[in-house]
Amino acid sequence: MTNVRFLNPDGTLAAEATAPPGQRLLTLAQTLGLPLEGTCEGAMACSTCHVLVAPTDLSKLPAPSAHEEDMLDFTPHAGPTSRLSCQIELTADLATLEVRLPPNHANMQGR
Repeated sequence: MTNVRFLNPDGTLAAEATAPPGQRLLTLAQTLGLPLEGTCEGAMACSTCHVLVAPTDLSKLPAPSAHEEDMLDFTPHAGPTSRLSCQIELTADLATLEVRLPPNHANMQGR
């Protein structure tokens, strides 16, 4: 199980949950009602699930693919720890993960 902390853009706690191995970070965020849209449903055709991974947790994750890096190039507020949450699979060896929601996240459906 992975204990995941989601922070608001200002650093305050948005949500915290424990998730089983194999679950995508985007799915967990959506289950918690967080504003990560995932318009493309994980096909890496948008960046509406962009998160900022805590610098101390970034090395726990596999490196992003070239395609993910290309999508992040067009993402507002992207930084060195940016990832697409649809591409982060929670694994058995990942005990904790902390991510921050970016300011003014992209929302393709106009909600």
